[in-house]
Amino acid sequence: MDFDGLKQLMRDNGIVGCGGAGFPSYAKLNDKADTLIINCAECEPLLRLHRQLIEVRAKEIVETASFIAKTIGAKEVVIGIKAAYKKAVAALRNQIGDSNFVRIHLLPEVYPAGDELVLIYETTKRVIRPGQLPASVNVLVYNVETIYNVYRALHGHPVTHKFVTVTGEVNQPETFYAPIGSKIFGLVKRSGGQKIDDPAFLIGGPMMGFLGSDQDVVTKTTNAIIVLPKDHPVVLRKKMKPRIDLKRAMAACSQCSYCTDMCPRHMLGHPIDPAAFMRVVSNQDAHNVGPYLNARYCSSCGVCEAYACHQGLSPRILLGFVKNNIRASGIKYPDYDGPVVPDEEMDFRRVPLKRLVARLDLEKYADPAPIYEEPINAKEVDIKLLQHVGKKAIPVVKINDHVKEGDIIAHYDDTSLSVNIHASIDGTVSEITSTYIRIRK
Repeated sequence: MDFDGLKQLMRDNGIVGCGGAGFPSYAKLNDKADTLIINCAECEPLLRLHRQLIEVRAKEIVETASFIAKTIGAKEVVIGIKAAYKKAVAALRNQIGDSNFVRIHLLPEVYPAGDELVLIYETTKRVIRPGQLPASVNVLVYNVETIYNVYRALHGHPVTHKFVTVTGEVNQPETFYAPIGSKIFGLVKRSGGQKIDDPAFLIGGPMMGFLGSDQDVVTKTTNAIIVLPKDHPVVLRKKMKPRIDLKRAMAACSQCSYCTDMCPRHMLGHPIDPAAFMRVVSNQDAHNVGPYLNARYCSSCGVCEAYACHQGLSPRILLGFVKNNIRASGIKYPDYDGPVVPDEEMDFRRVPLKRLVARLDLEKYADPAPIYEEPINAKEVDIKLLQHVGKKAIPVVKINDHVKEGDIIAHYDDTSLSVNIHASIDGTVSEITSTYIRIRK
């Protein structure tokens, strides 16, 4: 298979980043990259599906990563994985052997080791300039499940299922292989049911995830469902409003600068300065626009709010609010042309994951959630037409059409970033809306 063939394979089979915003994988493919990095840092507390997948599918992951790297002409594959994931590391070493093409880079048990820019610096010492992409330093990054989806696509299976860890206040934490479009409450029920009445449902990790409901559905980017009490500190923080947090910042920010001192992107030399931002926001300073414009370099990792600030403020919320408003206003950002020099104190300002888990009050939920590889059944799925960055796919089925698992039900939009969407179960199309397609068995 050549470069264009691999690119088309990814698009046809609906492969996107299995976390975060779900950037279409075909659009990231770069034949100028000399290094392919596999991200197995999995730095969010309580998330564990990537390391578990490597433990049982190391052969497929290593072989597929090597195939991708050779197809694009890369010189090496680097697997960034935490040294603490001993079973996964052992499985990889068993597959790699004495290969000179694939190497393992052991990462410390810190947050956010999985941030793409941080990972690239840790594994290659290359620094990406503010506003630039990994391609600018000839690097391509995919996570473990994305590589596994490429493996399945090479064997004729499009993306129809997603590995999802269900944990928190459930009786039996587990990692399922769930049909895309299946309801959250069904997965919680399969985890032995919830332990508490009227819980909150956190979709994704406790740092960068969002609050949803048990009626939400699994998408291609759903990594975890964490069931928590509604008065849990993580839940209360997710409910904070920018308007309220602004007033709190005006009253309580002590200008200690810890939020800047511990900001991972600031440590890489990017001009993001949460302390300066909090200063201009709390003083309603409209003359110093630099901190506002530099909000775009915030990765929303949450270190500032969950670990650095001793006043319980949230620079992340306010940075995100300003960033979104500037983007919505159509204001063109100026290119950053200043120096980019990683801070020499970086190694001493990392956030230990164990300490972070304690601060988030999540220690009692750090139970194993063993992987269950057999696909689970669903009687009905609501498959979203937009599960990725770009434009939603265009339905190609009609109500009452019978479909098989893996059939294309929505085709990518040729005019923009877009990938195909496939049926995740056998059944009949019972409803088509502007946002999803419902299939019933």
